[in-house]
Formats: sequence, structure tokens, C-alpha cells
Amino acid sequence: MTNVFGLIVSGRLVHTDFSPIAETRFLTTITEADSINHVAVFLTGAVPLPPGTAAMVYWSWPDPAAPPNWQLLGHISNIKPSAIFKISNLKKLHELTNENKFMGTFGQQQICHNAQIGISIEPEANVQLLASSVALQETNNYVTFAQKMLENLVNFVASFSVTQDQMTPTPGVSYIPLNTLHTWYQNFERRLQQNPNFWKN
Repeated sequence: MTNVFGLIVSGRLVHTDFSPIAETRFLTTITEADSINHVAVFLTGAVPLPPGTAAMVYWSWPDPAAPPNWQLLGHISNIKPSAIFKISNLKKLHELTNENKFMGTFGQQQICHNAQIGISIEPEANVQLLASSVALQETNNYVTFAQKMLENLVNFVASFSVTQDQMTPTPGVSYIPLNTLHTWYQNFERRLQQNPNFWKN
């Protein structure tokens, strides 16, 4: 499957040099990737994908101190032959706290100073499965972040707590009982567990 995939980076020539690293996996390198905001990946039309398959597109952000960390961008297919992906918001490896779920997809490699695009041809059923898995992971990450943030707030406020006997009257200053903050935290955490997106309503 030569010249099946194409890549466009703004201000650069079209790139179709995807090297096969397995029967269904392809890889290309993007130099000087730090200034890239978006990439477009597309099927060139030279050869269609096998029926019932889609091409999962992965991105590896350069990190001089670690191996490539594969992040799923999305997919293209015969029905959806091109897609534009935002790259500027992806975190580098040293900023990620979770395990790299896709590290095994393209193998363990040496540290790479350039970005890479990896394409894996998968059954179409895997597209929805992987998308759901990524969405669930993002939801779990949000829940964890919110919980840690709330715990930090409660602990910070609690460090300033005093009893009524220790309080010095300060005109014009309002005080809130600490148990009110604890009650709010418990209610917020309960609602977050029931529906991580409740705050959007």
C-alpha cells in the first residue's frame, strides 16, 4: 500500500512518505514540529482502504528525554477520506500523568526529537470502541482532577480554621463555618460521580 496516505502541514509541501512498519501500520516523521498547530491527514485515492476498515491516526509529540508517547487523534476512512487534527493542545510526555495506552501500537522506539504520525488500519468496529475508550478516559481524568482540586481547596481553607474562642472580632469580615464547606464538597463530589458533566447544565 504505497502512497495511500497524505499529510499536510501548513506552509509545507504535501507529504506522502509513510513507511510501512507492519502490514497494517504506517509511520512518518515531521521535522520541527514544535510550531505546528494543525495537521491534515487524508487518503490520496491511489488505493482505497480494504472494505470494512478505517485508518486510526496517532500522534507522537517530540520529547528529548523520553520515548514516543502515542496519542489517538481520530480516524479517516473511505467514507471520510480526510480529517484535520488540532495538535497544539496535545501534552508532551513529561506532562502526562496517565499510562500511555497506545505505546504498544507502534512498538518501543528510541527517543525521537521529531514528531511522528502513525496510522493503523483497523476494523471499523474498533473506531467506535477506541473512541468510547478515549472519551471514558477523558471523563475519568476530569473526575480525578475535580476531586483533587476540591480536596486541595478544602485542605487549604481548613488550614486557616479557628474555634469561636480563638476568633478576633473583625468588623466587615464575613465568616463561613467550615462544616458548610465540607457539606458543599460532599454534595459536589456526589453529583460528579453521578454525572461528570452535570456542571454543563
